[in-house]
Amino acid sequence: MDSNLISEQLLSTTSVVWGVIFYIVYAVTMWRVFSKAGYPGILALIPIVNWIFLVKIAGMTGWAALLYLIPIVNVIFAIVVAIKEGRNFGKGGVFSFFLLFLFPYIGHLIIGFGSAEYRRV
Repeated sequence: MDSNLISEQLLSTTSVVWGVIFYIVYAVTMWRVFSKAGYPGILALIPIVNWIFLVKIAGMTGWAALLYLIPIVNVIFAIVVAIKEGRNFGKGGVFSFFLLFLFPYIGHLIIGFGSAEYRRV
């Protein structure tokens, strides 16, 4: 058997395992964020629906989530949603930009399991 084939399969399997682990951690984290905001946590697991409710957590109408489908606009809209979401959880703009937009795994982990409370601004 070719050693390159074995190493490629091992690398591929390892990547899938890490991807599943990160998804599970992020899903649990988003479940907590949704629960803190007063929405059922199960909604965090449904791919497109979680966008809608994340936009609602940010204080905008759910229809605005359609802006995620427009190229270039979606990046700007994601920054706005992150900043408004952070504001509703009592966090500042720098925290929101870096930890909710650039590194959402870390930011939502801090909001979900930290002492932040949801208050709609």
